[in-house]
Amino acid sequence: MYERASDFMKYMVFWFVVLGGKFSFAYFLLIRPLVGPTRLIVNIPVTRYSWHDFVSKNNHNAMTIASLWTPVVAIYLLDIHIFYTVISAVWGFLLGARDRLGEIRSLDAVHQLFEKFPAAFMNNLHVPLLNRDSLHSSSQGLEKNKIDAARFAPFWNEIVKNLREEDYISTLEMELLQMPKNSGSLQLVQWPLFLLASKLFLAKDIAVENKDSQEELWDKISRDDYMKYAVEECFYSVKFILTAILDDEGNNEGKKWVERIYEDIQGSIANGCIHVDFRLNKLPLVIQKVTALLGILKKDQTPELETGAVKAILDLYDVMRHDILSINMRDNYETWNMLSKARTEGRLFQKLKWPQDAELKAQVGRLYSLLTIKDSAANVPKNLEARRRLEFFTNSLFMEMPEAKPVREMLSFCVFTPYYSEIVLYRMSDLLKKNEDGISTLFYLQKIYPDEWKNFLDRIGRDENASESELSDNPNHILELRFWASYRGQTLARTVRGMMYYRKALMLQAYLERMSAGDVEAGITGKESTDVQGFELSPEARAQADLKFTYVVTCQIYGKQREEQKPEAADIALLMQRNEALRVAFIDVVETLKDGKVHSEYFSKLVKADINGKDKEVYSIKLPGNPKLGEGKPENQNHAVVFTRGNAMQTIDMNQDNYFEEALKMRNLLEEFHCDHGLRPPTILGVREHVFTGSVSSLASFMSNQEASFVTLGQRVLSNPLKVRMHYGHPDVFDRVFHITRGGISKSSRIINISEDIFSGFNSTLRQGNVTHHEYIQVGKGRDVGLNQIAVFEGKVAGGNGEQVLSRDVYRLGQLFDFFRMMSFYFTTVGYYFCTMLTVLTVYAFLYGRVYLALSGVGESIQDIADVLGNTALSAALNAQFLFQIGVFTAVPMILGFILEQGFLRAVVSFVTMQFQLCTVFFTFSLGTRTHYFGRTILHGGARYQATGRGFVVQHIKFTENYRLYARSHFVKGMEICLLLIVYLAYGYNEGGALAYILLTVSSWFLAGSWLFAPYLFNPSGFEWQKTVEDFRDWTNWLLYRGGIGVKGGESWEAWWDEELSHIRTFSGRVMETILSLRFFIFQYGIVYKLDVQGTDTSLTVYGFSWIVLAVLIILFKVFTFSQKISVNFQLLLRFIQGVSFLFALAGIVVAVAITNLTIADIFACILAFLPTGWGILCIACAWKPVMKKVGLWKSIRSIARLYDAAMGILIFIPIALCSWFPFVSTFQTRLMYNQAFSRGLEISLILAGNNPNTGI
Repeated sequence: MYERASDFMKYMVFWFVVLGGKFSFAYFLLIRPLVGPTRLIVNIPVTRYSWHDFVSKNNHNAMTIASLWTPVVAIYLLDIHIFYTVISAVWGFLLGARDRLGEIRSLDAVHQLFEKFPAAFMNNLHVPLLNRDSLHSSSQGLEKNKIDAARFAPFWNEIVKNLREEDYISTLEMELLQMPKNSGSLQLVQWPLFLLASKLFLAKDIAVENKDSQEELWDKISRDDYMKYAVEECFYSVKFILTAILDDEGNNEGKKWVERIYEDIQGSIANGCIHVDFRLNKLPLVIQKVTALLGILKKDQTPELETGAVKAILDLYDVMRHDILSINMRDNYETWNMLSKARTEGRLFQKLKWPQDAELKAQVGRLYSLLTIKDSAANVPKNLEARRRLEFFTNSLFMEMPEAKPVREMLSFCVFTPYYSEIVLYRMSDLLKKNEDGISTLFYLQKIYPDEWKNFLDRIGRDENASESELSDNPNHILELRFWASYRGQTLARTVRGMMYYRKALMLQAYLERMSAGDVEAGITGKESTDVQGFELSPEARAQADLKFTYVVTCQIYGKQREEQKPEAADIALLMQRNEALRVAFIDVVETLKDGKVHSEYFSKLVKADINGKDKEVYSIKLPGNPKLGEGKPENQNHAVVFTRGNAMQTIDMNQDNYFEEALKMRNLLEEFHCDHGLRPPTILGVREHVFTGSVSSLASFMSNQEASFVTLGQRVLSNPLKVRMHYGHPDVFDRVFHITRGGISKSSRIINISEDIFSGFNSTLRQGNVTHHEYIQVGKGRDVGLNQIAVFEGKVAGGNGEQVLSRDVYRLGQLFDFFRMMSFYFTTVGYYFCTMLTVLTVYAFLYGRVYLALSGVGESIQDIADVLGNTALSAALNAQFLFQIGVFTAVPMILGFILEQGFLRAVVSFVTMQFQLCTVFFTFSLGTRTHYFGRTILHGGARYQATGRGFVVQHIKFTENYRLYARSHFVKGMEICLLLIVYLAYGYNEGGALAYILLTVSSWFLAGSWLFAPYLFNPSGFEWQKTVEDFRDWTNWLLYRGGIGVKGGESWEAWWDEELSHIRTFSGRVMETILSLRFFIFQYGIVYKLDVQGTDTSLTVYGFSWIVLAVLIILFKVFTFSQKISVNFQLLLRFIQGVSFLFALAGIVVAVAITNLTIADIFACILAFLPTGWGILCIACAWKPVMKKVGLWKSIRSIARLYDAAMGILIFIPIALCSWFPFVSTFQTRLMYNQAFSRGLEISLILAGNNPNTGI
């Protein structure tokens, strides 16, 4: 699997830089500073220990050295990933700049560069035209620009029209953005009105105030290109319109007048004395008269309007004759005399040709707009999504891409989307259903997208203040509303609409290519060659598009949904009716009765909608059995891949979107299969993604930005220079023939292929394929928007990476890659998760090392001799760990991506905003999620697919649900870190005092705090007092409910606890859990020797006595938690025993305090000692659950576990309850989580909601 020598040199140099940085950092900041202190510690004779020492005598303080070096070694192992991240980010930034990404990053840039777009479009996206490149002279240059503009206009206008249909822009904005056909008689390029709006009035003001020469006046106007274009267009358009409408009969006085005026103007311009020959200060009067005339002409012809038009032209004549002209009329005496005579006799301009020609009517309307729009259109379009799309599209016109082939010659392709049972189309009941705050999904969408809601109402002909209830009188409007909402969610309807843009784009391209070919038989003239009216109805264009494009959605259980009359089936059928090229594949199960037994037969079927809207079967393939043997999603793809067609296949997930303007570039992308991308031809074309869910909430924006940096800058570097880009999910384009002859696009073995996407890349690479990445085209992608959804998704991906470690594919790739490519592959797949896990283990290694030094008593004596705590190596290790932990190194590619595509200032603002929205808390929390699931999969295996749910998160998540999801992955570990920090604070030696302790442990406290409270910090309405009360009630009910057969974990603590232990199934897993749980016993062993009651005794007797005390405590616990069912016949005796036990325990403590050295501080210290010991015993017992059940101790273990969960829940709940007391905390949290519009709307809704269940409380 060798690469070309030039490619090898590139990624070898990359890794030399990375390894050079890594080894320099490791030597100068990690290893060298610790060598001296280590030598000192080896020679220190420690004779006094706080505890009974087993291992530290006569071994040169090996444990002390291990406690110091372990965090440094952990950082040594993961710092290479830090250097890889930083250097790959810089490299990716430079590659992006070379590829011209981010050159157009603002609306202002779109305005300034618009005149270059037609030529760029013709060079890249249009089929090459004969003789176009031969036009070089100035007159031919104008002709070339005119041709380019005429070819560009229909595509640009269709893009704008689709933005309007998607409700991103208003009707007015659409009119301003649309470009004239440029196929008419005017000898200039006409630009969209949004570029020229208000420019004429600015030019008028300059002319009126001008006191300089003509050259200086024109120089002032020409400083703004679009002002110059507006003046020129107005000048020639007025002549064109007046010439066209004035009488053709008689002496042609009208046309002669127009010709005379224009000849005089052009003569004055030639002589440089227009400011002398014409009174420019009267220009506003001329504009007023011309506007009045155009206002009449743009309406339909009536006798009254015809009379008004004649009067308006006469007024214009009078103004020009008496107010404007100051030239000597004797030179053209006959013409002016004739006109004066006709005016006196009342026959001047009496016969008008009312504008009937489409071109003339368009010119009249356009000139009227040019003369009446006084407001600047500098902010058109206002919608941020519309801006982003136009900016990216126009930027991509200047990027390098293969030459487009004609539609009939391009490669054919298929789009392929797997679907199971997700939302197809929102139902009205779903949209109007209110949560406990009285917030409906539709209300949420209206507040998040207020301008799009107004545009939607305008599009369906409703008042912009109309409410959704007013739409119920029209079924079509209700359906449109459902689609409007669905197009803003992660629904199948949105995906289908986006993918069908490919067909629409191909139809437009095929239609215009046929027109431009000058089809003689069709009688097509030059003007008609850019007329796209009704292109979607052209049989030839439709046939050409259908030959090149098919779309298969594989809806695995559509047949079952249809039989059960599920709404999803009706919605899928509706999509097929609205999109005739859509095909649906599904598994059909046919049950027959043979010999009294039910036999199931399985068929793979493909259906489409017929002309009556019914399902019409296209193909039916009998299968040998149930095809779902492995993971669901890849099996869903595998059964339907036979129905795909064409040379290429684009895999699209059902939460994606596409855009018409991007669909225009698909034939360019397909040509990449024929381009040189290294030693081997491309087999997978990687495509850039845009995450469209970033505006939903702050969490969604974090996820969006993190994902965006990977799918752009990250994959850019993986492809070039590292040559290890794989298939990370949709929307990559596969060489269909290559893959279906080499095992398909999906591996579906259970568990091991849980991350099925990346195995396609592994398979392709192993079979001598080549995966590339291209950024001139993009596809929309939805991501999870709530913390629970994100955690489940990241857990799934981390578990999938754990399974990859165990797969033969990774083993083979590791064997076949050369060293540098193997390093690239490792650090961009499983190595990333391994380094993430090491980051957390560094914290554990550091804190357990500190606790060892504190509890053994070695720390104080060593600190006096060797300044260990202030050592450079330890500081470097802890700082590197902290920066990795809070996501700084994750943010480096993100920041550079922002700078490249948004500009430096916007990048800084975006990053600072993220900090205020507590993104560091989110990244630290995500670190725990990835560590837990990756580590658990490595230890026990058994990763599984988890549906994340892709809805809008506007609902408060209950405390119980958060506790269930995060108790084992975050809360237990957070509590353990807190315990370590408290023990270190209580018994550690810090020469620098409190400040030294804070500086040394701040990252650990931040980690623990993030893991414990992030789920509640990012929980909608997480700090409302009433919800907090209800959450506590719900949590206690869940905790105390004993459950039973069929009870799920969401209903009972016992059922949840059993589910949490289900992953421990193997003997090796039980042994590993036992070994890991032994760490909890160090607390008791160390703390009991620090108690005042034991004095200076360090014998094992002290430790043994502590176990007796622990046993007594467990017996007391069992006495007080004795089963009520068993004790029903002797309740009185039980209560007597419990009372006596309590009194004896209390008396024992009082006596011990009175007659021994036991202090109150010792009692708290004992709690600190026994809590982790109990948890360690509990963990070991859970690991050996079958043994515990056999010996009859399982119920007791479960009771202790319930007590621990109750205590942990209370400790987490108390700060939440305290914050809920203060109303401003809830307001701050809502602003933190959501954008301002929704936050404001939410507060108003809470005030006004009469049916809100909380208002009556």
